[in-house]
Amino acid sequence: MSTTGAAGEDREFDTDWLVIGSGFGGSVSALRLAEKGHRVLVLERGEHFEDRDMPKSSWDVRRYFYAPRLGMRGIFKMTFFRDVTIMSGSGVGGGSLTYAMTLYVPPRAFFEDRQWADLADWQDELAPHYETAQRMLGVTDVTVDDPADQLLKRYADHIGVPDTYRKARVGTYLDTPGETVADPYFGGVGPDRTGCSNLGRCMLGCPQGAKNSTTKNYLHVARRLGARIEARREVTSLRPINGRDGADGWEVVHERTGSWRRRDARTIRARGVVVAGGALGTNELLMRCRLNGDLPKLSRRLGHLVRTNSEAILGVTVPAGRAEALAKRVAITSSIYPDPHTHIETVTYGAGGGALRGLFTVLTGDGTKVTRPLKWLGQMVRHPRWVWELMFSRDWSQRTIIVLVMQTLDNSMQLVAKKRRRGGRVKLNTQQDPNHPNPTFIPAANAFTDWLARQTGGVPASSVSEALFNVPSTAHILGGAPIGADPDHGVIDAEHRVFGYENLLVCDGAAIPANVGVNPSLTITAMSERAIALIPPKPGATAIEPLGRIAIPDKTASGEPEPMPVSVTPEGAFKEQALAD
Repeated sequence: MSTTGAAGEDREFDTDWLVIGSGFGGSVSALRLAEKGHRVLVLERGEHFEDRDMPKSSWDVRRYFYAPRLGMRGIFKMTFFRDVTIMSGSGVGGGSLTYAMTLYVPPRAFFEDRQWADLADWQDELAPHYETAQRMLGVTDVTVDDPADQLLKRYADHIGVPDTYRKARVGTYLDTPGETVADPYFGGVGPDRTGCSNLGRCMLGCPQGAKNSTTKNYLHVARRLGARIEARREVTSLRPINGRDGADGWEVVHERTGSWRRRDARTIRARGVVVAGGALGTNELLMRCRLNGDLPKLSRRLGHLVRTNSEAILGVTVPAGRAEALAKRVAITSSIYPDPHTHIETVTYGAGGGALRGLFTVLTGDGTKVTRPLKWLGQMVRHPRWVWELMFSRDWSQRTIIVLVMQTLDNSMQLVAKKRRRGGRVKLNTQQDPNHPNPTFIPAANAFTDWLARQTGGVPASSVSEALFNVPSTAHILGGAPIGADPDHGVIDAEHRVFGYENLLVCDGAAIPANVGVNPSLTITAMSERAIALIPPKPGATAIEPLGRIAIPDKTASGEPEPMPVSVTPEGAFKEQALAD
């Protein structure tokens, strides 16, 4: 990749590297490129939020939900397709503003997936970058069992998998609850932090500043190194200078997000571009550029191998008398594996999540797009108390245990784009892979939800999109611009470089080549760490030591890599080891 250039040539470019998006991949890119001496500009289509600006509850629709053309510029976005309902984050910090902070290294099956297994020993290749990501995101273990944890542990015993129960690894500051202290992570380079008070509202936007969103680590330090971040700016065009392959740099057009008239379109020139708009945003932008003729050489595999993490989202609303302490925790505190491919977690929205109750309805079994709605109607008739509880009960979010189920199975769908008549925009839709479709029903998810309801006397719930339309939901959309061996098998190479172009990378969930089977934030961070580590420093600039990065081992005389200070759990995930100061 050509990224060199004399410092005197800076006047030809507005920035050395433009980063599109500020989630996990964009945040990593901004910091690591700034450390290498590059000028960095980050464009984010969402808003900038301070801790005090977080929505008071999900009923604060203008600050919680994201639909900018309707005047809602919050942190939570929902996108509805024929085959999946997608929940994602928005704002400076991207998904880190709304994610549940759960940071696992995935099972071995992810690293050995056929899409990329022949390109590297990924478990070994990514090991040091997972370590760095864990340090940067402040990963720690939840140690206390709350009532939902105890129920999950009992269920593991009940089905014969007690050894798979594990406490969650989360990215939040758990020390000094409610007390603000000087930066506890980076020796004063980071911001002051307030300890977690177990409000349970991690996915509604942490109002305390305890959550280790990327605004508290990567982006905070990137700003201190001179990186600029512009919020409410949406990229609409990305084209190589001189119409070539990007070796001469890039012209990028961006405008005010959500504007109907005064769009304030601007053009900037950059030596290189990192596309990190999240799986949906990246696919939409790249497809738009291909259809508009800006990037005609993009692989025909763009939009393929889109993964939902094979997810199901359900819930149980427990009686008021048994709901005490359910929401006094971080969002996710433990998990089990009922089988080697399935991961179950219990989740809470905490107080203030009531507006999300509309996403749930009575528990409904398997079926088709025709039979499943009929089953749903039958459940509504047979269980009127369930209907009443789900629709009208008080304190729904404090009383509800959300059930999140993920799998590592090889299934996918495709995103397809159609050009709109005006404005050059595209409309995305989905198509299931005919041979490996994403599941619309996961038996293990319904089995646990039903058991949990019986144990608590609660009301079991399916997501509305599953029960009424046989359409699953996911909070972890992945793929569409995956790593592959060549343009016939992927959109980017093993170093995240877009096939057919120079100085153009994809560093976000779109690059993920397989279902992760656990919450993917740590994997996106680690893969982005590796990709940007391969970019050379700016010639003539003074690079600084990367913050939080452990040394990547050199080859030994035998040609084998030195062993890394990690071990593997029964689930096949790395476990951070204590390292000497």
